Amino acid sequence: MLKKILYADSGANNAQDMLKQLLKLPSLSSSKLYILRVISPNTKEKETAAIEAAENKIKDLITDLKITPNLVETLVREGEKKITVLEVAEELNADLIIMGSRGLGKLQSILANSVSQYVFQLTGRSLLLIKDDIYVKRIKRVMVAIDKSPAAQYALDEAINLFQGYSDAEIYLTRVNPDLKANLEITADDIAANPILSRAAAKVKSRGIDCRCLLVGGRPAQQICGLASDYNIDFLVLGSPERRPSVAKNLPDLERLLGSSLSDYVRIKAECPVLLVRQEEK
Repeated sequence: MLKKILYADSGANNAQDMLKQLLKLPSLSSSKLYILRVISPNTKEKETAAIEAAENKIKDLITDLKITPNLVETLVREGEKKITVLEVAEELNADLIIMGSRGLGKLQSILANSVSQYVFQLTGRSLLLIKDDIYVKRIKRVMVAIDKSPAAQYALDEAINLFQGYSDAEIYLTRVNPDLKANLEITADDIAANPILSRAAAKVKSRGIDCRCLLVGGRPAQQICGLASDYNIDFLVLGSPERRPSVAKNLPDLERLLGSSLSDYVRIKAECPVLLVRQEEK
Protein backbone atom coordinates (compact mmCIF):
# COMPACT_ATOMS: atom_id res chain seq x y z
CA MET A 1 0.00 0.00 0.00
CA LEU A 2 1.30 3.44 -0.95
CA LYS A 3 1.03 5.46 2.24
CA LYS A 4 3.79 7.98 1.50
CA ILE A 5 4.41 9.32 -2.00
CA LEU A 6 7.34 11.59 -2.79
CA TYR A 7 6.84 13.75 -5.87
CA ALA A 8 10.12 15.32 -7.03
CA ASP A 9 8.81 18.39 -8.85
CA SER A 10 10.94 19.85 -11.60
CA GLY A 11 8.12 21.75 -13.26
CA ALA A 12 7.74 19.13 -16.01
CA ASN A 13 4.19 19.23 -17.34
CA ASN A 14 4.02 15.51 -18.11
CA ALA A 15 4.95 14.50 -14.58
CA GLN A 16 2.39 16.91 -13.15
CA ASP A 17 -0.28 15.56 -15.50
CA MET A 18 0.51 12.02 -14.36
CA LEU A 19 0.23 13.05 -10.72
CA LYS A 20 -3.23 14.48 -11.43
CA GLN A 21 -4.33 11.16 -12.90
CA LEU A 22 -2.98 9.17 -9.96
CA LEU A 23 -4.78 11.34 -7.44
CA LYS A 24 -8.06 10.18 -9.00
CA LEU A 25 -7.43 6.62 -7.82
CA PRO A 26 -9.54 5.59 -4.80
CA SER A 27 -6.61 3.62 -3.39
CA LEU A 28 -4.62 6.84 -2.95
CA SER A 29 -7.39 8.89 -1.36
CA SER A 30 -5.73 8.76 2.07
CA SER A 31 -2.09 8.65 0.96
CA LYS A 32 0.23 11.42 2.12
CA LEU A 33 1.83 13.34 -0.74
CA TYR A 34 5.17 15.06 -0.25
CA ILE A 35 6.07 17.60 -2.93
CA LEU A 36 9.78 18.30 -3.12
CA ARG A 37 11.60 21.05 -5.00
CA VAL A 38 15.37 21.22 -4.87
CA ILE A 39 17.28 24.48 -5.28
CA SER A 40 20.96 24.86 -6.06
CA PRO A 41 23.35 26.09 -3.34
CA ASN A 42 23.80 29.83 -3.67
CA THR A 43 24.57 33.07 -1.85
CA LYS A 44 22.26 33.94 1.06
CA GLU A 45 20.35 36.61 -0.86
CA LYS A 46 19.87 34.43 -3.92
CA GLU A 47 19.02 31.45 -1.73
CA THR A 48 16.20 33.33 -0.02
CA ALA A 49 14.75 34.37 -3.37
CA ALA A 50 15.10 30.82 -4.73
CA ILE A 51 13.33 29.34 -1.71
CA GLU A 52 10.47 31.83 -2.06
CA ALA A 53 10.15 31.07 -5.79
CA ALA A 54 10.14 27.31 -5.13
CA GLU A 55 7.50 27.63 -2.41
CA ASN A 56 5.28 29.68 -4.73
CA LYS A 57 5.59 27.08 -7.49
CA ILE A 58 4.56 24.32 -5.07
CA LYS A 59 1.59 26.39 -3.88
CA ASP A 60 0.47 26.87 -7.47
CA LEU A 61 0.78 23.12 -8.09
CA ILE A 62 -1.25 22.25 -4.98
CA THR A 63 -3.97 24.66 -6.08
CA ASP A 64 -3.99 23.08 -9.52
CA LEU A 65 -4.16 19.57 -8.05
CA LYS A 66 -7.06 20.54 -5.74
CA ILE A 67 -5.68 18.24 -3.09
CA THR A 68 -6.86 18.15 0.52
CA PRO A 69 -4.38 20.34 2.49
CA ASN A 70 -3.87 17.84 5.33
CA LEU A 71 -2.78 15.17 2.82
CA VAL A 72 0.10 17.14 1.33
CA GLU A 73 3.37 18.42 2.73
CA THR A 74 5.79 20.72 0.94
CA LEU A 75 9.56 20.44 1.05
CA VAL A 76 12.17 22.84 -0.32
CA ARG A 77 15.74 21.63 0.03
CA GLU A 78 19.09 22.99 -1.05
CA GLY A 79 21.60 20.68 -2.70
CA GLU A 80 22.28 18.52 -5.73
CA LYS A 81 18.91 17.29 -6.93
CA LYS A 82 19.72 13.63 -7.57
CA ILE A 83 21.32 13.18 -4.16
CA THR A 84 18.65 15.20 -2.36
CA VAL A 85 15.80 13.15 -3.86
CA LEU A 86 17.41 9.96 -2.55
CA GLU A 87 18.06 11.47 0.87
CA VAL A 88 14.51 12.77 1.27
CA ALA A 89 13.02 9.45 0.12
CA GLU A 90 15.02 7.68 2.84
CA GLU A 91 14.17 10.32 5.43
CA LEU A 92 10.44 10.00 4.74
CA ASN A 93 10.56 6.23 4.21
CA ALA A 94 8.60 6.89 1.01
CA ASP A 95 6.72 4.01 -0.59
CA LEU A 96 6.93 5.57 -4.06
CA ILE A 97 9.00 8.22 -5.82
CA ILE A 98 7.44 10.02 -8.79
CA MET A 99 9.56 12.07 -11.15
CA GLY A 100 9.98 13.17 -14.73
CA SER A 101 12.57 11.68 -17.04
CA ARG A 102 14.20 12.66 -20.29
CA GLY A 103 14.42 8.99 -21.25
CA LEU A 104 18.13 9.13 -21.95
CA GLY A 105 19.86 5.85 -22.59
CA LYS A 106 23.20 4.30 -21.79
CA LEU A 107 26.07 6.77 -21.51
CA GLN A 108 23.86 9.75 -22.39
CA SER A 109 22.47 9.66 -18.87
CA ILE A 110 25.93 9.85 -17.34
CA LEU A 111 27.12 12.62 -19.61
CA ALA A 112 23.93 14.63 -19.06
CA ASN A 113 24.00 14.07 -15.28
CA SER A 114 20.53 12.53 -15.39
CA VAL A 115 18.65 12.79 -12.10
CA SER A 116 16.14 10.04 -12.89
CA GLN A 117 18.86 7.61 -14.01
CA TYR A 118 20.82 8.22 -10.81
CA VAL A 119 17.76 7.70 -8.62
CA PHE A 120 16.83 4.59 -10.60
CA GLN A 121 20.32 3.22 -10.02
CA LEU A 122 20.52 3.76 -6.30
CA THR A 123 17.07 3.73 -4.76
CA GLY A 124 15.58 0.58 -3.31
CA ARG A 125 12.10 2.12 -3.53
CA SER A 126 9.44 1.87 -6.21
CA LEU A 127 9.85 4.55 -8.84
CA LEU A 128 7.37 5.99 -11.33
CA LEU A 129 9.06 7.66 -14.30
CA ILE A 130 7.24 9.88 -16.79
CA LYS A 131 9.20 10.76 -19.90
CA ASP A 132 9.06 14.29 -21.26
CA ASP A 133 8.13 13.16 -24.78
CA ILE A 134 5.09 11.00 -24.06
CA TYR A 135 1.42 11.92 -23.96
CA VAL A 136 -0.12 11.38 -20.54
CA LYS A 137 -3.71 10.16 -20.73
CA ARG A 138 -6.47 9.16 -18.35
CA ILE A 139 -5.48 5.74 -17.04
CA LYS A 140 -7.58 2.98 -18.59
CA ARG A 141 -5.22 0.34 -20.00
CA VAL A 142 -2.65 -0.89 -17.47
CA MET A 143 0.00 -3.39 -18.53
CA VAL A 144 1.68 -5.64 -15.96
CA ALA A 145 4.64 -7.74 -17.11
CA ILE A 146 4.24 -11.24 -15.67
CA ASP A 147 6.66 -14.12 -15.18
CA LYS A 148 7.35 -16.59 -12.38
CA SER A 149 9.80 -14.31 -10.52
CA PRO A 150 8.95 -12.91 -7.05
CA ALA A 151 9.53 -9.40 -8.43
CA ALA A 152 6.85 -9.84 -11.09
CA GLN A 153 4.38 -11.29 -8.60
CA TYR A 154 4.98 -8.41 -6.21
CA ALA A 155 4.50 -5.94 -9.10
CA LEU A 156 1.16 -7.58 -9.89
CA ASP A 157 0.05 -7.26 -6.26
CA GLU A 158 1.03 -3.59 -6.25
CA ALA A 159 -0.87 -2.95 -9.49
CA ILE A 160 -3.98 -4.65 -8.09
CA ASN A 161 -3.78 -2.62 -4.88
CA LEU A 162 -3.26 0.58 -6.85
CA PHE A 163 -6.19 0.16 -9.24
CA GLN A 164 -8.71 -1.66 -7.05
CA GLY A 165 -11.91 0.35 -6.88
CA TYR A 166 -11.06 2.32 -10.02
CA SER A 167 -13.71 1.28 -12.51
CA ASP A 168 -11.96 2.61 -15.62
CA ALA A 169 -8.93 0.33 -15.31
CA GLU A 170 -8.36 -2.85 -17.31
CA ILE A 171 -5.17 -4.77 -16.59
CA TYR A 172 -3.30 -6.35 -19.49
CA LEU A 173 -1.36 -9.29 -18.08
CA THR A 174 1.61 -9.73 -20.38
CA ARG A 175 3.72 -12.87 -20.44
CA VAL A 176 6.73 -13.04 -22.77
CA ASN A 177 8.13 -16.54 -23.15
CA PRO A 178 11.36 -16.55 -25.19
CA ASP A 179 10.72 -20.19 -26.14
CA LEU A 180 7.52 -19.37 -28.01
CA LYS A 181 7.22 -18.05 -31.54
CA ALA A 182 6.67 -14.30 -31.58
CA ASN A 183 3.64 -14.59 -33.89
CA LEU A 184 1.72 -17.13 -31.80
CA GLU A 185 -2.06 -16.58 -31.90
CA ILE A 186 -3.40 -16.66 -28.35
CA THR A 187 -6.60 -18.53 -27.48
CA ALA A 188 -8.45 -19.07 -24.23
CA ASP A 189 -6.99 -22.57 -24.14
CA ASP A 190 -3.45 -21.17 -24.38
CA ILE A 191 -4.10 -18.92 -21.41
CA ALA A 192 -5.73 -21.67 -19.38
CA ALA A 193 -2.74 -23.91 -20.05
CA ASN A 194 -0.31 -21.26 -18.87
CA PRO A 195 -0.20 -21.45 -15.04
CA ILE A 196 1.51 -18.06 -14.67
CA LEU A 197 -1.14 -16.20 -16.66
CA SER A 198 -4.12 -18.18 -15.42
CA ARG A 199 -3.22 -17.65 -11.75
CA ALA A 200 -2.57 -13.95 -12.32
CA ALA A 201 -5.87 -13.50 -14.16
CA ALA A 202 -7.77 -15.23 -11.38
CA LYS A 203 -6.16 -12.95 -8.80
CA VAL A 204 -7.01 -9.80 -10.75
CA LYS A 205 -10.62 -10.81 -11.36
CA SER A 206 -11.09 -11.78 -7.70
CA ARG A 207 -10.45 -8.14 -6.83
CA GLY A 208 -13.10 -6.88 -9.22
CA ILE A 209 -10.74 -5.59 -11.93
CA ASP A 210 -11.19 -6.39 -15.62
CA CYS A 211 -8.23 -8.03 -17.33
CA ARG A 212 -6.91 -9.34 -20.60
CA CYS A 213 -4.03 -11.77 -21.17
CA LEU A 214 -1.24 -11.43 -23.73
CA LEU A 215 1.12 -14.33 -24.38
CA VAL A 216 3.94 -13.90 -26.87
CA GLY A 217 7.41 -15.14 -27.64
CA GLY A 218 10.56 -13.19 -28.38
CA ARG A 219 12.85 -10.94 -26.39
CA PRO A 220 11.05 -9.77 -23.22
CA ALA A 221 12.17 -6.12 -23.08
CA GLN A 222 11.48 -5.44 -26.74
CA GLN A 223 8.17 -7.28 -26.71
CA ILE A 224 6.91 -5.48 -23.61
CA CYS A 225 7.60 -2.09 -25.19
CA GLY A 226 6.16 -3.18 -28.54
CA LEU A 227 2.96 -4.52 -27.01
CA ALA A 228 2.56 -1.40 -24.86
CA SER A 229 2.61 0.63 -28.07
CA ASP A 230 0.39 -1.75 -30.05
CA TYR A 231 -2.29 -1.83 -27.34
CA ASN A 232 -2.06 1.88 -26.57
CA ILE A 233 -1.18 1.23 -22.92
CA ASP A 234 -1.58 4.17 -20.54
CA PHE A 235 0.45 2.85 -17.60
CA LEU A 236 3.06 0.07 -17.41
CA VAL A 237 4.01 -1.82 -14.24
CA LEU A 238 7.24 -3.80 -14.10
CA GLY A 239 9.02 -5.63 -11.30
CA SER A 240 12.53 -4.21 -10.97
CA PRO A 241 14.38 -6.18 -8.29
CA GLU A 242 17.34 -4.85 -6.35
CA ARG A 243 20.12 -7.27 -7.25
CA ARG A 244 23.17 -5.75 -5.59
CA PRO A 245 24.42 -7.00 -2.21
CA SER A 246 24.06 -4.67 0.77
CA VAL A 247 27.74 -3.69 0.69
CA ALA A 248 27.33 -2.39 -2.88
CA LYS A 249 24.02 -0.55 -2.62
CA ASN A 250 25.70 2.85 -2.78
CA LEU A 251 27.46 1.88 -6.00
CA PRO A 252 25.99 2.03 -9.52
CA ASP A 253 24.77 -1.19 -11.10
CA LEU A 254 26.82 -1.26 -14.31
CA GLU A 255 24.30 -3.47 -16.13
CA ARG A 256 21.55 -0.94 -15.54
CA LEU A 257 23.96 1.96 -16.01
CA LEU A 258 24.75 0.83 -19.54
CA GLY A 259 21.12 0.14 -20.35
CA SER A 260 21.36 -3.63 -20.74
CA SER A 261 18.85 -4.71 -18.07
CA LEU A 262 15.20 -5.30 -18.92
CA SER A 263 13.92 -2.60 -16.58
CA ASP A 264 16.36 -0.03 -17.94
CA TYR A 265 15.42 -0.85 -21.54
CA VAL A 266 11.73 -0.47 -20.75
CA ARG A 267 12.39 2.74 -18.81
CA ILE A 268 14.02 4.22 -21.90
CA LYS A 269 11.89 2.81 -24.71
CA ALA A 270 8.33 2.52 -23.38
CA GLU A 271 5.90 5.10 -24.78
CA CYS A 272 3.95 5.47 -21.53
CA PRO A 273 4.65 6.12 -17.83
CA VAL A 274 6.55 3.23 -16.23
CA LEU A 275 6.17 2.13 -12.61
CA LEU A 276 9.28 0.18 -11.57
CA VAL A 277 8.24 -1.78 -8.50
CA ARG A 278 10.79 -2.76 -5.90
CA GLN A 279 9.79 -5.00 -3.05
CA GLU A 280 10.23 -3.82 0.49
CA GLU A 281 13.00 -5.53 2.38
CA LYS A 282 11.74 -7.83 5.10
